[in-house]
Amino acid sequence: MNVAVEPVAGSFSPSSSQLALAYSVCRGMARAAAKNFYYAFMVLPRPKRRALCAVYAYMRHCDDISDDALIMADLRRQRLSEWLEATHRAFAGQPTDDPILLALTDTRRNFSIPVELFDELAYGTAMDLQVTPDTSAAGDPVVYYRTFEDLRVYCYRVASVVGLVCIRIFGYRDKAAERFAEDLGIAFQLTNIIRDVREDAAMRRVYIPAEELKQFEIAPRDLMSPNMPVRLRWLLAAEADRARGFYAAAGELMELIDEDSQPALWVLVTIYRGLLERIAAREYDVYGPKIRLTTREKFLILGKGLLKRIV
Repeated sequence: MNVAVEPVAGSFSPSSSQLALAYSVCRGMARAAAKNFYYAFMVLPRPKRRALCAVYAYMRHCDDISDDALIMADLRRQRLSEWLEATHRAFAGQPTDDPILLALTDTRRNFSIPVELFDELAYGTAMDLQVTPDTSAAGDPVVYYRTFEDLRVYCYRVASVVGLVCIRIFGYRDKAAERFAEDLGIAFQLTNIIRDVREDAAMRRVYIPAEELKQFEIAPRDLMSPNMPVRLRWLLAAEADRARGFYAAAGELMELIDEDSQPALWVLVTIYRGLLERIAAREYDVYGPKIRLTTREKFLILGKGLLKRIV
């Protein structure tokens, strides 16, 4: 995806009613689709909560473009490029009637979020289009990354960058928070990869590195089997141990963000780490019903988070 947009700065300023409506649209998107993140949003002060809803809506739109199986990969790349160009124009002060861009532009300005971070998010989404089903041989899943270091670049763009945006909304003073936010993003993304390995293979996407598949003697097409390959359990257990190492950043980061944001981070980490441990308790059988925390369990975690905010 090639984007090089340098629009002339404009002076467009939406009205308060336009912004209220824009944030409302973003909040609706987050409530409908952010199955884990929205619970963390709910314990934040209102300005931070609505800012994160705007960021989520932007990410969601990028994902929706990338994952639209009804159109060819080249057209999806073109649409991502057009979306990023529109984002740049909005950030430069050009008029827009897109509610996501209205809210996102206001959020970026209020919390001094670098434009480059939103570019990285879009570029990360575009990485899912590097190899697509219509270009893969014999319908086999495509292994996207050779080594974990290759995968780490992807995790950085789609998850660590989210963490870097979030901590700017949370508030922090010590620059060390950035490294911990990056590590925590990788932990979250590895948890997603472990949980969704079969679902991704059905889309002919394999995020587990080729070196690790080879180490555990697993062929990409094995991941499409109706029954979970026995060796895959051992591989996913190793990936979970790696994720746990990155989750260690949570405690360090908690001490570095503003106090009114700490309950939100606690809720988010507790939900995601709980998901990883539930997968482990199922002996890494991710080929049955999708493993998730129930709504009741999430609300219990949310309640504890609210108590932390009050106390």
